[in-house]
Amino acid sequence: MIYTITFNPALDYVVKVEDFKLGDVNRTCYEQVYAGGKGINVSMILNNLDIENIALGYIAGFTGDEIEKRVKAFGCKTDFIKLNRGISRINIKLKSSEESEINGRGPEIYKEALDILFNKLGALREGDFLVLAGSIPNTLPKNIYESIMERLKGKNIRFVVDATGELLLNVLKYKPFLIKPNHHELAELFNVEFKNEEEIIYYGKKLQEMGGENVLISMASKGAIFISSTGDVIRSYAPKGVLKNSVGAGDSMVAGFIAGYLKNNKLEEAFKMGVATGSASAFSEGLAKKEFIEELLKQII
Repeated sequence: MIYTITFNPALDYVVKVEDFKLGDVNRTCYEQVYAGGKGINVSMILNNLDIENIALGYIAGFTGDEIEKRVKAFGCKTDFIKLNRGISRINIKLKSSEESEINGRGPEIYKEALDILFNKLGALREGDFLVLAGSIPNTLPKNIYESIMERLKGKNIRFVVDATGELLLNVLKYKPFLIKPNHHELAELFNVEFKNEEEIIYYGKKLQEMGGENVLISMASKGAIFISSTGDVIRSYAPKGVLKNSVGAGDSMVAGFIAGYLKNNKLEEAFKMGVATGSASAFSEGLAKKEFIEELLKQII
């Protein structure tokens, strides 16, 4: 089974304004509401690819109820923990000549609620996937990813980590199955500026030496680089398409990789599926559909 955790899910309020003017009254020409959060995005894409999974995380208040309602309506299985204080956040995604975001804070996650999550995670079995994606709310210990992986150590759980900075570096000692920094995040980890792809590969291998089994480095329109646990370095260019939505593309790549790997346990096929899925979401108004993903998969070289 595949499990995703979204510690701080949100209702994403996506609006488009033709010519946004700061300090003025602006009228939208497009608006939509989605259930958001990196783990939730992974669950939704997996569901689009007919891969069974369970979305874990925390919800609170009327916004939390709406998040759960929308995720379930999408066809996903959920096992959210309902907090009795606060409300789940609302994030504003403003599309105009430039894209801007305003992200809410979210509710407080108290110790008793954290213990409930640990109990749920105790049911994971050997071979299960656990996706840990996104930042940590300030009401949780900064080492929460480490605490989870420490508790599950020895159960042969395949951890997938999509995080940045110290949050990523601190879990490498647990040898996650897959890590997915983008090239900007990779540069920030080592405080460098990349001049060419050879340098990207060099520092990707550094992460592998530190514990990451498979390293998937996304590079937006330039495609991706994959450094596998078998020692292969594979480069893929992104398929052709029109960028419509940058939100969720990285999460889609993670979901696509997992889905591709589950087919026949071949890492190269998993990488191709990841690139196709991430690109499909980037070329869609929302998260990518299976048919479009399969269409783009044929273009991946």
